[in-house]
Amino acid sequence: MGEALGELRRTHFCGELRRAQAQQPVILMGWVHRRRDHGGLIFIDLRDREGIVQVVFNPQVAAEAHAKASRLRNEYVVAVTGTVIERPPGAVNPNLPTGEVEVVASSLTILSEANPLPFTLDGDEEVSETLRFKYRYLDLRRPSLQQNLIVRHRVAKAVRDYMDAHGFLEIETPFLIRSTPEGARDYLVPSRVNPGQFYALPQSPQYFKQLLMIAGFDRYFQIVRCFRDEDLRADRQPEFTQIDIELSFPQVEDLFALIEGLMVRVFKVGRDLDIPTPFPRVTYAEAMERFGKDAPDLRFGLELCDVTPLVRDSEFAIFRQAIEAGGQVKGLNAKGCAGYSRREVDDLGAFVKLFRAKGLAWMKVTEDGVQSPIARFFADSALQAIVRQMAGEPGDLLLFVADKPEVVADALGNLRVHLGERLGLIPSDALSFVWVVDFPLLEYSEEERRYVAKHHPFTAPRDEDLSLLQTDPGSVRAQAYDLVLNGRELGGGSIRIHRREVQELMFQVLGLSKNEAYDQFGFLMDALELGAPPHGGIALGFDRLMMLLLGVPSIRDTIAFPKTQKATCLMTNAPAPVDARQLRELHLKVDLD
Repeated sequence: MGEALGELRRTHFCGELRRAQAQQPVILMGWVHRRRDHGGLIFIDLRDREGIVQVVFNPQVAAEAHAKASRLRNEYVVAVTGTVIERPPGAVNPNLPTGEVEVVASSLTILSEANPLPFTLDGDEEVSETLRFKYRYLDLRRPSLQQNLIVRHRVAKAVRDYMDAHGFLEIETPFLIRSTPEGARDYLVPSRVNPGQFYALPQSPQYFKQLLMIAGFDRYFQIVRCFRDEDLRADRQPEFTQIDIELSFPQVEDLFALIEGLMVRVFKVGRDLDIPTPFPRVTYAEAMERFGKDAPDLRFGLELCDVTPLVRDSEFAIFRQAIEAGGQVKGLNAKGCAGYSRREVDDLGAFVKLFRAKGLAWMKVTEDGVQSPIARFFADSALQAIVRQMAGEPGDLLLFVADKPEVVADALGNLRVHLGERLGLIPSDALSFVWVVDFPLLEYSEEERRYVAKHHPFTAPRDEDLSLLQTDPGSVRAQAYDLVLNGRELGGGSIRIHRREVQELMFQVLGLSKNEAYDQFGFLMDALELGAPPHGGIALGFDRLMMLLLGVPSIRDTIAFPKTQKATCLMTNAPAPVDARQLRELHLKVDLD
């Protein structure tokens, strides 16, 4: 049974005590992290969100407190009254910030007892994610996770201070909005008072922030929750947080400088790192050509090499046929990997098949020439030209994929990262920011048999490409940009369409009739005719930013109550069925057939 708090008031956090507080009386409150009984003396490590301090119970100083301490167990919640003293020189704990002091207890109040925990919090025990998520409130007692959320708070505050200093206003936008067909799947919310109609939870405040620009607020930002009903992975959640920014009359260079300054502030506050600026820039075309990804990791080399002209007329049918079908042949030079066994090479072939490649050709460069099952299809001069083109040296393993350009990029881009990790080429402590610019405005969807927006349908085309929008939409470049850090997209943005006729043309190219476009976005198109300033912005993934800043493998380690990869909450068992009365009120029936 626990005791009442009574008139006790905490004077200090456990983790803030230092030698400066020696001889001071204190009242501490927290959890028993660990208890040790050394004969007459009992020691506990008392923990709160700020850290741990050692408390000593001496029967000669406080017999009643010592007697109570004898029945303490891990995770009991207690209040301790005592005096801070300096530890003797031989007893200093250099591994604790509070390690030069301890608290001699004069009284102990047991506020709450704890049953045995389903897992320990103070060891290196491997705990399944399922168990951690079921008892997330216990998992969050771990000092490492608590520190993650404390840093997240400080970074969010730094973002708000920085944006405020640059004239931005934080304005809230609605969570119950209209569903739109473009983009990822929406989470839908049925309306009780409008039977048969639905709200959607916002994937982004996109058109609201544009309307705020039309309303004359000029500079808007928001640290906002967004929702997407999509398949999950380590850096995705169904509900997530983004730093949403929009400004009027923008020059792209000014926006880049603003965001680079924000990153400087964030990494200084969150990790005490000085980030050099300006960030480098690559075009989308260059990123795909050199790295196979539109979010390239620039911390290491191992770039893709185009050998299409060198193998176009070869007798190797796989290469030749791929090129004749409009494809290409590219390769990677895995330096020093010529010693790979056939099984290791086959494993790499299986890896690229995950990304739609039909297979992986290879050549080993030796002192005596090229060893490869496909070498017989090439003249010696052609083999030498390929090795030169790929900067091959004895001991290197040359790897090739032949297919449509998008398949080659996907397969080799992912193989590049896989090999970079396997070969230890990626410095884990490095930070490599890059702006990717000049994205295509549209991409053709074979599944939908139409053009879809590469970013979203409100992105403006490059002025010089506007005339191509109806005649050659696939070649139109967007005024769009992504910020990438260590091969992960931190955020994307664009200059927006601010003229109705261009927005209507964009919807037309996307396959929407005038009536369909007006039915879905008429409010925005009407607003564009009532004095819309040029405007643009960016949205930065806050959870992903925190993941990279903290160096943790998953955004789930930066979120207090995350969902699993099946979008469920194991702690509250959400989602869950609702009773028939609620469904009747919403005019809904559930059909699982």
